[in-house]
Amino acid sequence: MIVIKRFIDIFFASITLIVFLIPIVLIGLAVLIFLGRPIFFIQERAGQFGKPFKIIKFRSMKNTKDRDGNLLPNELRQSSFGNFIRKYSLDELPQLINILKGDISIVGPRPLLLDYVPLYNQEQKKRLNAKPGLTGWAQINGRNAISWKEKFEYDVWYVENWSLLLDIKIIALTAYKVIKSEGVNTASNSMVTRFKGDEES
Repeated sequence: MIVIKRFIDIFFASITLIVFLIPIVLIGLAVLIFLGRPIFFIQERAGQFGKPFKIIKFRSMKNTKDRDGNLLPNELRQSSFGNFIRKYSLDELPQLINILKGDISIVGPRPLLLDYVPLYNQEQKKRLNAKPGLTGWAQINGRNAISWKEKFEYDVWYVENWSLLLDIKIIALTAYKVIKSEGVNTASNSMVTRFKGDEES
């Protein structure tokens, strides 16, 4: 079953890259025009079993800094263009490369920051048993509009109940919710708050 899942990942990621090649190029040019360089946001994340890898996304925030050269808070670096590509998950398209490399799957728990891993309790650590995904069970059940506790509960449920049919269901619902832009905190377009461990468990 895992081999089939990997084959599906490679097949659909390849097809999607070909179909969306022109939009991807246009989004990259738009990032360059509206936000400047670099075009991509690359960050180390925790993969399966906590193994680090570098996630690739289109940059969606300005690089505005204060007088001391430090980046300004997220809310001061947002832009209407960046909010738009995040709202419709267009900033996630470069992660198709991560799928082809085998860093992530199409479906799985979202890959989070490495420094969150030591904060997981024993139950939450189960989310690391699966390869992270471009979308997942938590994403179609609230995305940024639900708490960390709920996200991890959905992630663990996915890991414990995984099947190819479940993946197909998640992919179909993801497409629907992206089109409808549901499950995102669009009222303020705020960034996701950091996970702080047991106090949010």
